Amino acid sequence: MINPDGASQFLLIGDHAGRMIPESLADLGLTGDDLTRHIAWDIGVRALGEALAVRLDAVFVAQTWSRLVIDCNRDPERADAVPEVSDGSHIPGNIGLSDADRASRVAEVHTPYQQAIEAEIARRSVPPVLVALHSFTPQMQEIARPWDAGVLHDGGDLRFAHAMLAAMCETPDLTIGDNEPYKMDGIDHTVPRHAFAAGLAYVELEIRQDHLSSDAGVAVWADRITGWLMQAQVTCDRLGA
Repeated sequence: MINPDGASQFLLIGDHAGRMIPESLADLGLTGDDLTRHIAWDIGVRALGEALAVRLDAVFVAQTWSRLVIDCNRDPERADAVPEVSDGSHIPGNIGLSDADRASRVAEVHTPYQQAIEAEIARRSVPPVLVALHSFTPQMQEIARPWDAGVLHDGGDLRFAHAMLAAMCETPDLTIGDNEPYKMDGIDHTVPRHAFAAGLAYVELEIRQDHLSSDAGVAVWADRITGWLMQAQVTCDRLGA
C-alpha cells in the first residue's frame, strides 16, 4: 500500500501494478520479453499510481504480483484468472494446474489484495471514490489502438465515471475511449466487487502504455488525471451526487 495515511476521498487501486513472480514458480517457465511486456503487468501503472498518490494525497493499493500468477481483476473461479496463453505467449507454469495449485495462488495473491481494498474502504468514515488504474498496449495482435486513454464503466453508480469521461473528452488533441479499448462487463472483477453493491462512486481508467514509458510521460498524465478527477468531483458535487 502506497501512502497509507492519505487523506483524499479518492482511493487508487492497481490490479496489475506489479510483475513479481514467486521464486517457487520459476518464472512460470517464461524467459526474456514475456516477463516484462504487457502480458505480465500493466506497464507504467505503478509509477502513475505513486505520482497520483502524491498529487492527491491518496492511498494507492497496488498489487505487486504479476497478473500471470493470478489475475486479480478476474473472479478466481474463472479459468482465465490463471491464463495458459496470453497474447500469443504460452505460459508453461500455468498449464495443467491442480485445484490445490490454483487455490494456493488465490489464498496467497488474490485474496489478500481484495481484502486490502475492503479494509481500506471499511476504515473510512466517508465512502471513497474508487479509481482503478490500468494501462493497455498500443497494439494488440497487430491491430493498432488509437485511443490515448479510456474510461470503463458498467453498473452501479455511474455518475462519477460519466463526469470523468466528459472532463477527459474536453481535452484537446486526445482520443478518449468510452468503454474502449476494453468494455467493462462481466469479466471485470475488482470494481464490480467493491463498488456496485456498495453504491460507491468509481471510475476505471485505461492509459495507453507508450504514454507512461518515461518519467516525463508519467508526470504529464498524473497531472492530467489529477485535474480530471477534481473536475469530475466538482461536477458531481454540483449535481448533488
